[in-house]
Amino acid sequence: MATINFGGVNETVVTRDEFPLEKALSTLKNDTIAVIGYGVQGPGQSLNLKDNGFNVIVGQREGGKSWAKAVEDGWVPGENLFSIEEACQQASIVCYLLSDAGQIDAWKHVKPFLTKGKTLYFSHGFGITFHEQTGIVPPADIDVVLVAPKGSGTSLRRLFLQGQGINSSVAVYQDVSGNAMQTAIALGIGVGSGYLFETDFKKEVYSDLTGERGILMGALAGMFEAQYQVLRKNGHSPSEAFNETVEELTQSLMPLVAEKGMDWMYANTSVTAQRGALDWKGKFRDAALPVFESLYDEVKSGREAKRVIEEGSKADYRDTLDKELTEIRESELWQTGRAVRQLRPTTTTVWSE
Repeated sequence: MATINFGGVNETVVTRDEFPLEKALSTLKNDTIAVIGYGVQGPGQSLNLKDNGFNVIVGQREGGKSWAKAVEDGWVPGENLFSIEEACQQASIVCYLLSDAGQIDAWKHVKPFLTKGKTLYFSHGFGITFHEQTGIVPPADIDVVLVAPKGSGTSLRRLFLQGQGINSSVAVYQDVSGNAMQTAIALGIGVGSGYLFETDFKKEVYSDLTGERGILMGALAGMFEAQYQVLRKNGHSPSEAFNETVEELTQSLMPLVAEKGMDWMYANTSVTAQRGALDWKGKFRDAALPVFESLYDEVKSGREAKRVIEEGSKADYRDTLDKELTEIRESELWQTGRAVRQLRPTTTTVWSE
C-alpha cells in the first residue's frame, strides 16, 4: 500500500506497483469467479478478468438481450456462460453485478448458493446498505466485499484495452476468512482498476447516489438546460447556445481539466474568462450548496432509496422512463447536440503547454 497526499490529507491507496497482476492471479488461483448479470458493469468486469487470466464464468438469464450480448462477446453457453443458478453453484466468488432492482428480484435465487467459505462481491453498496428495503442480507459465514469502479463499465473496458484503468473504491462488509481485503484488492486489480482507495459500503452508496443525482448527471443536465434556455431566450442561435453550453465544455475544457487541473485551466485562459469564472464560481457554489446538502440528507436517510425502489417496481416504469427520455432526446437542446456531433471534424488538435 502507498500513502498519498491528497490536498494536504494523507490517504492510503493500493496501486499496481504494490499489488501487481501476478500477485492478484496468485491470490485467486484456486477460485472460480462468477459474474452475475451482463448489463452495465458485467461485460467490462468479466471480460477484463478473463483477459487478465482469471477463471471467470458468466451467469445470466437465458434468452434475453444480455444473454445474446454475452454470446456476441465470446462467452460460450455450457462452457463459461450459464444460468444464474448454475454459475452461482460453480463459483467460489459471486460477483453480484445485476442492477439494484435486478439484485432484489434475483436474491432469492442467488442466496441458497452462497454457502460457507464463498465470497460475495458487489460494485455498489445499495443492496447491503438499504437491506431493510431490499431484503439483501448475506449469510453470516461468507466474506462480503466491494470494488466500485468510478466510471461506467464501458469506460472500464475501453481504458483497459488502452492499457489504462479506472480508479475504484474497495470495502469489506464481512471478513469471515480473514483474507477478505486481499480478495477484494485482487479482484480490483483484476477488473482493471488504476488504483484502489478504501471506503465502506455506506459511504460508497452515499457518495455514488449523491454524485449521480448531482454533478455527474442530474446537476450537470439541469445546468445545461438552464444556460441553454437563457441564451436562446436572448436571441442566440441553437448552434451558438449548444456550443457555448455543452460542446466547448465536453470537447475542449473538461479533457484539459482532467489532464492538468482547474487551476491550469484558469491560468491558461484570457483575463476576461479568468476574472469572470473566479467571480462567479462562488455565486454558483453558494446557490448549489443547499441543494447538495438536501440531496445528501435524502440519500443518507434512505428516503431516496425508498423512492427509487418504489418507482422502479411499478409495472409502467419502463413506459414512463421512455417518455422522459424521449422528452430529453427530442428537446431542441439535444437535437442540436445530435447535429453538432455529426459536424465534428474527424481529427482533433492536441493542446500543449
